[in-house]
Amino acid sequence: MLKNLNIWFLLSLLVSLGVLIPIITVFFSFFEETSNYYEILKDTFLFEYIFNSFILLICVLALTFIIGTACAYLVSFYKFPFSDFFKWSLILGFAVPPYIYAFSLTAFFENYGTAFTILINLFGEGEYNKYIPKFDGLLGAVLSLSFSLFAYVYILSRASFLYQSQNLIDLGRCLGFSKFKSLYSLILPAARPAIVAGLSLVAMETLAEFGAVDFFSINTLTTGIYNSWITFDDLAFSNRLSFFLLIFIFACFIIENFSRKNAKYHFNSKGGFKQKEKIILTGKKSFFAFTFCFIIFFLSFLFPLSQMLYWTIKFPENLLDIDVISLTLNTIYLVLLSSSVLILFSLISNYGNRVSKNKILNFLSTISISGYAIPGVILAVAFITFIAWFDENIVKTLGFLSIKKIFIGSILGLVLVYFIRFYSLAFNGIKSGYEKINISVDESSYLLGYSKQKTFLNIHVPFLRNSLLFVAILISLEIIRELPITLILRPFNFETFATTAYISASEDLLEAAAVPSLFLIIIATIFIMLTSKYILREK
Repeated sequence: MLKNLNIWFLLSLLVSLGVLIPIITVFFSFFEETSNYYEILKDTFLFEYIFNSFILLICVLALTFIIGTACAYLVSFYKFPFSDFFKWSLILGFAVPPYIYAFSLTAFFENYGTAFTILINLFGEGEYNKYIPKFDGLLGAVLSLSFSLFAYVYILSRASFLYQSQNLIDLGRCLGFSKFKSLYSLILPAARPAIVAGLSLVAMETLAEFGAVDFFSINTLTTGIYNSWITFDDLAFSNRLSFFLLIFIFACFIIENFSRKNAKYHFNSKGGFKQKEKIILTGKKSFFAFTFCFIIFFLSFLFPLSQMLYWTIKFPENLLDIDVISLTLNTIYLVLLSSSVLILFSLISNYGNRVSKNKILNFLSTISISGYAIPGVILAVAFITFIAWFDENIVKTLGFLSIKKIFIGSILGLVLVYFIRFYSLAFNGIKSGYEKINISVDESSYLLGYSKQKTFLNIHVPFLRNSLLFVAILISLEIIRELPITLILRPFNFETFATTAYISASEDLLEAAAVPSLFLIIIATIFIMLTSKYILREK
């Protein structure tokens, strides 16, 4: 037992326990007494909340899987017009938060909206509203979430496709498989860890989403959580609904882990790794590949960007009402600080799990990544609740000064809750990279006299370079567009583009909200463009 208590085990254990604190707070709140609102809701809308959440989840998972893997497959295995452009531009859709996409979708297709204005300018006066489709309700929510989140699946799937050997493709040919059968029987199963990691992130983001579903008036568990806290001031019941989300996520993890218990995702070949030879498409196939990728690129990025740009140009006076420099510096500061902390401790935790092979640690790590499934507003309140309890019952009892100001309404508290919220993103992204490192690599390193620390720094970290860059971008984009945590825990007068956009929208100044939304998208786009050539290189 003492042998297993190495520094990596202890560090990984501390990381997992630290992330679990707010989650444990939610768990114990499940047993607290609630108001009469719970009994009323249980007899009326609770089933609707659960049913809508389930349907929304299934639809978003199906659509993001199709879009994400299809795009990743096309740009990874084929050459066609602008394929090099699409391989990085398809990530740009991730720069648009679901609530901004939802607003753009509705504004464009609503009565007398942007689509109506375009038709008037092109063809003159007419009854165009009856011909313009309406994307609202569940359909609008599914589209908004899918086009905002499919990049999770695309990025991780493409990273996995990148490392698949030509030997695997040659195997399919030798067996007489068609391209479709090779894709279904060999390529997708080999990329399963990455695809599942991407879909897991999509699932947790969907279950935790509030802005888009509330905008379309969809009653889900998340809207129920928000309303029970904000409207009815029943934090205990909010935590109870959050507990239902945790149970759902845990069930998904257990099923997936059980299903791939004995599966292997690395391939040994006598010929070693062989670089893939991309197939050059011509004719109709080339046109189809280009058209498919362009439509996805347009719908996920160009469409909402154009809508925000249109409002900004139409109402230029709104540019003068915000401090662009201050908002930019605040946003980048949070991104750099939080990303560094998340990547560092996620690396430590993954390697600790790898070398310790401790079932308890593995279980705690699995539970700890569920924080991503809890709405940010609940995590923030759970964090405040824990700090208040710890301050009152531990700190003051020992005779120390209050620590509330250190953690509540401070950058430190904000970064800590970011860490809890996005730990799953960093942990799963790095774990997906670790799946490709055969354990024999570690054994060979030890035989050569390398210590665990030297193996980690000199072998694993360089191999995981691309995975770390993937993770860095995903975390950065999430933090840029994170709203409820920042609203609740930010220091006084500390604003970001996300909070500024929300405040304007909450005051019914929708045109003014377009300006910070546009800058939010632009900053996220810059992050992607600056790092894309390193992230997506094919050697």
